[in-house]
Amino acid sequence: MKRILVFSLLWCGFFGTAQKAPTTASYYSEIPAAPTEYLPGAIVSRMIDGLGFRYYWATEGLTETDLSYKPSPEARTLRETIGHIYGLSRTILNSAQQQPTDFTQEQVPMSDAEKRFATLENFRKASTLFLGSKDVSKHTIVFIRENGSSEFPFWNQINGPIEDAVWHAGQVVVLRRASGNPMNPKVNVFLGKLND
Repeated sequence: MKRILVFSLLWCGFFGTAQKAPTTASYYSEIPAAPTEYLPGAIVSRMIDGLGFRYYWATEGLTETDLSYKPSPEARTLRETIGHIYGLSRTILNSAQQQPTDFTQEQVPMSDAEKRFATLENFRKASTLFLGSKDVSKHTIVFIRENGSSEFPFWNQINGPIEDAVWHAGQVVVLRRASGNPMNPKVNVFLGKLND
């Protein structure tokens, strides 16, 4: 009886950890499985997943010293760069939801950790929505500003917010290295996981 109990506990412990899905907070610690078909929405989804993976590791383990760092007096701090990426993630998600990005609404203040989590969540949600999209041309970018609104075709999503966020995630990597806290050297962006 004792052996059965021990075996059952070991089996449940192994099965529970082996089958455990990533938590929302660690979703992009590895790149998710690739879609099975090369459809337009799936390709956009994969681009966002690659961005989410890069952003996750670029921002993992940042310190106050890192966040306050800026290379010159007129440059953005690393914290301000992360704030900009958060704004881009909102535009990406709004496009995925076919909703406008309204710059007239006041943003809720967030801590650095909350902003990082919200950015990763925006990427995850946008990726999921684009994966299921049958027609990405419907996902235009609409900006609402004090002086009116403007609309741009989906093409601007690719060369605009998505690629701009990738660009700035790279800046985060450089800035944290310059502040003395380099990114985990085991990150393999080609495979989308940590090297052993």
